[in-house]
Amino acid sequence: MMPDTPYIEVNIHSQHLTLWDGQTAIFERAVSTAKNGVGELQNTGCTPRGWLQIKAKIGADHPKHSVFVGRRATGEIYSADLNKQYPQRDWILSRILWLGGLEPHKNRYGSVDTLRRFIYIHGCPDHCPMGVPESHGCIRMRNDDVIQLFNLVNVGTKVHVVG
Repeated sequence: MMPDTPYIEVNIHSQHLTLWDGQTAIFERAVSTAKNGVGELQNTGCTPRGWLQIKAKIGADHPKHSVFVGRRATGEIYSADLNKQYPQRDWILSRILWLGGLEPHKNRYGSVDTLRRFIYIHGCPDHCPMGVPESHGCIRMRNDDVIQLFNLVNVGTKVHVVG
């Protein structure tokens, strides 16, 4: 099911995100998906597979490195000092693309509901490695990259997670 409109493909094996417009790749970047691998069940820390879509775009008017907790800007700007102060935080920075599943009982509804699992494409500290699975289930990107992607997509853009 390839959409007629631009869509995002996230390849778990290559840890790569591509924004496609038909047969043309218009944006490509390395990402970091879940350290726990792929899976749809709640509380597993896994990245869900299948067809998803962007349900909300959060952070449009906030500066790069803005910190988000519970999808709300805290007013903080990420820094090494802030990281030392809160070493256990799973940093969600700059922009959030909140994902919802499109496949009933695979990644939507019940214990596999991607939206209720709070799965995002989001920025992370720039020292975090890309190209290796390190996240808690989300799809992490460098801050400049997530800001650029955020500006290229709309709510409703489909996302296909494969692998």
